[in-house]
Amino acid sequence: MIRTARLLLRPVRPQDDLAAMHGIMRQPRAMAYWSTPPHGDEAATAEFLGNMAEIPLLEGEDFIVEHESRVIGKAGFYRFPDLGYMFDPTVWGQGFAREAVGAVVARGFTVHHLPRIQADVDPRNKASIRLLERLGFTETHRAARTWLVGEEWCDSVYFALTREEWDQRIA
Repeated sequence: MIRTARLLLRPVRPQDDLAAMHGIMRQPRAMAYWSTPPHGDEAATAEFLGNMAEIPLLEGEDFIVEHESRVIGKAGFYRFPDLGYMFDPTVWGQGFAREAVGAVVARGFTVHHLPRIQADVDPRNKASIRLLERLGFTETHRAARTWLVGEEWCDSVYFALTREEWDQRIA
């Protein structure tokens, strides 16, 4: 569990989180740059949450993000060192992603002693790219046609941040 100034990042509770996360994951805006299309039914979201709950302890750590006891998204590592996050579009632009993702990155370096954290972003997702750059990530490379989402091939831009770079930023 992680507490920040405004947020609680906690382990997933698949049954309890199903309605709120499905409310996010069924939205085309929320899923526009995700690796799957919007969830058409709760079964897809239930499977996603079940997979989050079953992440082996030493292989990853993913959190549900709450603000004022309301689920607003998820952030974490499905598998170390790959960072992933998603937030309800109703809370975009309020700094919650930066607060949550920054806390997850700090935990990755300090608790899990990761030497490097990486992220795969759709190049059209300008807000996510800005977030990563603000946290100190730098672009490492690009690749075409990396994800087939529904019927559309999507590209990737890859970012990375080393522990040394993070330590220099926070010093």
